[in-house]
Amino acid sequence: MDKKHQYSLSLKWTGNKGEGTSAYRSYERSHTIYTENKSDILCSSDPVFLGDKTKYNPEELLVAAISSCHMLSYLHLCADNGVIVLDYADRPLGTMIESPDGSGHFTEVTLRPIVTVKEKEMIPKANELHKRANELCFIANSCNFKVYHEPFCKVIHAN
Repeated sequence: MDKKHQYSLSLKWTGNKGEGTSAYRSYERSHTIYTENKSDILCSSDPVFLGDKTKYNPEELLVAAISSCHMLSYLHLCADNGVIVLDYADRPLGTMIESPDGSGHFTEVTLRPIVTVKEKEMIPKANELHKRANELCFIANSCNFKVYHEPFCKVIHAN
C-alpha cells in the first residue's frame, strides 16, 4: 500500500505598490513562502520577468528541490552501503525554454555533485549510487524532463 504524504505551507504576495495589478509594471513580484517554526523564504520572479535579483525565484527553487532531494537519497544509500561521505556539494544547472506565447518549461536539470569520501576504495560504489539515488528521488520522479548527473568523487587527504 502506498503511503500518502501531504505538504502545506503559506505563500503571501508582498509586491503591491499601491495600485495592485493595474498594469504589468505597476507591481513587484515579491512574495514570501512561510510555515510554522521555519525561516521565511523571500521570493520574486526571475529578473528577466521584472523580478528582484536578490530573492529566490520559482525556477531556482525547483532546481534546488531536485538537488536537495537527490543529495538526501544519495546520503541514505551511502550510509546503507558502507560509503562514508565526509562532504557533499552541488552546483546544479537547470535549463528552461520560454515559448513565444509566454509559457515555458524546463528541458533538463544537470546535477554536478562533488562528493568527498573517506577512502579511495569507496569511490566506485559512491559513483554508482547516484543512479539509484535518482531512481529514488521523489522530486526527480515528479519531473517531466530528464535529470542528468555529472558527479565527481574524491578522497580527503590527511596532512
